[in-house]
Amino acid sequence: MSVKIKDIPEDDRPRERLLSCSEKNLSNEELLSILLNSGYKEMSVRSLALKILTESKGIDGLKDLNYEKLINIKGIGKVKACTILAFNELARRVNMTKIKISGQKFTSPDIVFEYFKDKMDWNKEQVYCLYLDSSHKIIKDKLLFVGTVNKSMIHPRDIFKEAYLVNASAIICIHNHPSDNTNPSLEDTCITKNLKQISDLMGIDFLDHIIIGKTNYYSFMENGKI
Repeated sequence: MSVKIKDIPEDDRPRERLLSCSEKNLSNEELLSILLNSGYKEMSVRSLALKILTESKGIDGLKDLNYEKLINIKGIGKVKACTILAFNELARRVNMTKIKISGQKFTSPDIVFEYFKDKMDWNKEQVYCLYLDSSHKIIKDKLLFVGTVNKSMIHPRDIFKEAYLVNASAIICIHNHPSDNTNPSLEDTCITKNLKQISDLMGIDFLDHIIIGKTNYYSFMENGKI
């Protein structure tokens, strides 16, 4: 029989502590315990929460736990795995909304990297375009293309069509390298030159093309290639 939150002494129950002390005063372990709801025969829910946090190397690492990794943790089944994945996605969406509402200016590649590194599906190559106003504040980001691990297709007409539809003054193109090797390929370099030429003709600032990996990035602008 699993160890449930109701089996914990009342003063130590995360839900009761949340109600009496507010959620801001709960530890990461306690908050995760509320999501999990129960442990299993050999481990309490709080111990299970601590185990997950330890294996993910802290709260920030939760976002890197996919379904396969989660269900391989003893005590985590389909329901708990789906709960954690749903929490991760909600947190990501809230963060994206906060950035848009706050009028974040995308003035450097490291800001772009921080914004996109958690949006990417690291099982495949994806191409995004960031559409900005004249102050370089975000108007919209759009996933334009999804490829295989080592190949994607970028069509300039789709990039610039969207720019006109949202009245963007500037764009930044972003794609990921699932291998974490962010060195640009010959194809990446050719596409960048092509996009720069088209942007000059159309009067839209092409600020950068950024290749991101899980831990680093390559900026064509920073490297003097735009």
